Amino acid sequence: MHSHLSFENPPALPHEMVVETLERALRDRSAEGEAAGVLVGTALNDDDAEFVERWCLQVGTRAVPGSPLLGLAGLCLGHTARRFGRLSDDALTLAARAETDPTDVDGRAVDGYDDVRSFLHLW
Repeated sequence: MHSHLSFENPPALPHEMVVETLERALRDRSAEGEAAGVLVGTALNDDDAEFVERWCLQVGTRAVPGSPLLGLAGLCLGHTARRFGRLSDDALTLAARAETDPTDVDGRAVDGYDDVRSFLHLW
């Protein structure tokens, strides 16, 4: 018997739930798994570009070194650039960190920065 793995993108949640979940994860690393799904769902499905970018920045600047949320924040900035066609200077700086100082982020951040450059035509 074969088992088929499937993946579904997480949904966007109400902003209050997003803030509560991400703040909890920034205080307590045991909540990072839940926060990862919330951040991805927000980046892929929330229609409030400023809210999405703000929380990618919060996570990307406040998560502890080595946290998987750092790379995920960079990847989600790539989704944000693709969906909305713009990022603030602070978001661009954070996205670029993946290349300039990759010591505390994983490869997803580099993928996100590639998306940022591609979708915002920064080549």
